[in-house]
Amino acid sequence: MSKLGNLGARLHRGEVGYDFVGNRKIWYGLSILITITAIVGLAVRGLNMGIEFEGGAVFTTPKNTSVSVSQAETYAEDASGHDAIVQKLGDGSLRIQLAGIDTDTSGQIKQELAKDLKIDSEQINADLVGPSWGDQVANKAWQGLGIFLILVVIYLAIAFEWRMAIAAFVALIHDITITVGIYALVGFEVTPGTVIGLLTILGYSLYDTVVVFDSLKEQTKDITKQTRWTYSDIANRSINSTLVRSVNTTVVALLPVAGLLFIGGGVLGAGMLNDISLSLFVGLAAGAYSSIFIATPLVADLKEREPQMKALKKRVLAKRAQATAKGETPENEVVDDQYDDEPEDATPAVVGPRSQPAARNRGRGRPSGKRR
Repeated sequence: MSKLGNLGARLHRGEVGYDFVGNRKIWYGLSILITITAIVGLAVRGLNMGIEFEGGAVFTTPKNTSVSVSQAETYAEDASGHDAIVQKLGDGSLRIQLAGIDTDTSGQIKQELAKDLKIDSEQINADLVGPSWGDQVANKAWQGLGIFLILVVIYLAIAFEWRMAIAAFVALIHDITITVGIYALVGFEVTPGTVIGLLTILGYSLYDTVVVFDSLKEQTKDITKQTRWTYSDIANRSINSTLVRSVNTTVVALLPVAGLLFIGGGVLGAGMLNDISLSLFVGLAAGAYSSIFIATPLVADLKEREPQMKALKKRVLAKRAQATAKGETPENEVVDDQYDDEPEDATPAVVGPRSQPAARNRGRGRPSGKRR
């Protein structure tokens, strides 16, 4: 743990780091590949929409029902003529879900199920959901998602700038697409809990992105008054300085969600937990990835299209080339002293390690004469 803390401190000070922004084409390509896979899975398999969206009936049997899940599924499909989804709950009862069932036929199906399961029909609880109500739920979900994205873009454009708002929007769409695509590939049921999970992970992803953006905004203040760093250099420093924090918060958030998904839904058989836990698990991981590998590199790409940033990059590269030709330490590694061409009150773009040559500035400001 001490080594991890030391690594985090060194990353924050800029003593070590990984070139995330410099390798952005790799991350873009990987994200495009994952997104295409998710879209293909969604187009081929589609989403397994719950009865809350399609309408239907849910029958719940008494506790400790002795019939197996596969046998109950066969009974339900024979009685209704529709595909059935059967889940065994923690108390031993069965949850039988049938889509496309109306009120008139639900009573007959309930009687046949009671006969096949050899239990009293009064012991079976039936919940009906009309298709019109399901459409309303779906429409409200899409409206809520749309309003959320619009408010996010407006807020980031005001708090930061429009380029960061665009980058955050792209990252959020990236997270939604991957999460929905994995839902299609896995075949888990989509319920209102899934929508809640999606909105939750989008908020988390946005939080992680804003942390990096805030650091980037602070470190790029008066960036054009110096010639040490390009915008991409400082963006990369911002990612590295918040990297350990992002990883720690993501891991801590994923642990309880993994417990819900793999232990609660898998081992204990509480299948109803899958609809929200899968969206949370995939979304949290995708959100942490996009904030580091997508959002900030995309901001750097957009910013360096500006004339001022192009001119700054040209000056920085020219000065580095000049320093290298003279055999001096490249200026992007010297961060403690101001250069002669910079204003004395210029705000340093970034704070980093002391790596200047030993002879540089030696004796500056020291009184002449013999040392005592």
